[in-house]
Amino acid sequence: MKIAMIAAMANNRVIGKDNQMPWHLPEDLRHFKQMTLGKPVVMGRKTFESIGRPLPGRHNIVVSRQADLVIEGVTCVTSFEQAKEVVKGCDELVVIGGGQLYAELLPQADILYLTEINLDVAGDTHFPEWDDGSWRLLQSESHINDKGLEYRFINLVKKC
Repeated sequence: MKIAMIAAMANNRVIGKDNQMPWHLPEDLRHFKQMTLGKPVVMGRKTFESIGRPLPGRHNIVVSRQADLVIEGVTCVTSFEQAKEVVKGCDELVVIGGGQLYAELLPQADILYLTEINLDVAGDTHFPEWDDGSWRLLQSESHINDKGLEYRFINLVKKC
């Protein structure tokens, strides 16, 4: 099973502030849906709380240290290893946040689906740094939205 990560980040790798995304980019939300629909998605508890509900059309898995956590419509586990066991046999599992899971799991990731937003914002959560030499650019699409905000979707694959 391939392990993918999907995230949107500003120039300084900010992905969140006060448990929310510090921008509104509908194009990225559509991209997120397109890249995750039909796949199992793994997130931390805080990320789930910021979304507020299970994402439709996806097997939602929440990783939490709280062993007795129960959320309707969600599989709750206490480790990423448990999450992988729950969906073994799937082609791809997508980690959708937050910062702690990204940092912990980046070494295990095979694919990065990133949205780079040309924006400088303050935040309290960052996507971890990665070694460019370990990743190969598979795809890059640059865009400008109707408000003049520049962003690009990039797909990186870990080199063998």
